[in-house]
Amino acid sequence: MEDKNVEEVIETKSEKEEVEDQDDILVKQLCEGLDTYKKNRLSTFLSSFMAGLEIGFSFLVVVIVYSLFDGKVEKEFIPYLAAFVYPLGFILVVLGKSVLFTEQTSLLTLPVLGGKKTFSDLMGLWGTVILGNLVGGYLIGAFLVWIGPELDIITNSGIKNLAEHVNHFSREVILASSVLAGWLMALLSWIITSTHRVTGKILVIYVITFIIALAGLHHSIVGSIEVFAGFLVTDEITFIDYLTFQGTSLLGNALGGVVFVAILKYGAFLANNSDSKE
Repeated sequence: MEDKNVEEVIETKSEKEEVEDQDDILVKQLCEGLDTYKKNRLSTFLSSFMAGLEIGFSFLVVVIVYSLFDGKVEKEFIPYLAAFVYPLGFILVVLGKSVLFTEQTSLLTLPVLGGKKTFSDLMGLWGTVILGNLVGGYLIGAFLVWIGPELDIITNSGIKNLAEHVNHFSREVILASSVLAGWLMALLSWIITSTHRVTGKILVIYVITFIIALAGLHHSIVGSIEVFAGFLVTDEITFIDYLTFQGTSLLGNALGGVVFVAILKYGAFLANNSDSKE
């Protein structure tokens, strides 16, 4: 009898390793989210601060492309060339396990939907993560604005063109674009949970963030560095422009991750378990 039970357990584990359904992923995401809530706030801040610094490498390689091809190819084609290098900073952040706001929106919302945490807990943790991401972004952005031209790898005109490309849309368009980007980033976190090989994770990160860049969707943390850097090098982007962009993109990213991944996935989970009980 004991042997039979052991065989059943092994068989069940094997089946779960081969095929992970939506419920398995949601439970893992829920547990990972709860673990983040349990961490010391200083630890979370430092991890999010590191994410803000590390994501600056996406800004660096993108602005190198803008600077390198400025005046050499048609201006409207440069964003599409930059899309190929845009994912590199995200690969560093996600594989390095730093806490990036857009990757955490759905993850940190699930414990609230499950009744394990309150809305105020969510707002407090989001605030810590956003603050760390932005402060790290400001520091790396300001540093790259100085060191890039000194190394002759980026130009002020490249920074200005990138910032204007990101910020020239209406607020309504930026909000809608940010919703789509937040949806994709939360989906990235969801898919990564079910991906075990490092090569598979890199491919997922690259494909999703490449879509964000190719479509010109607005990411609140990379976009923060891009527009803030533009504010530092040109009078055409004011601090109010930066603040408006930042608030709009943060709101859109949060809505995309919460509504289209956390709420809908959790709703599907409840519906599935309700059917199985019946």
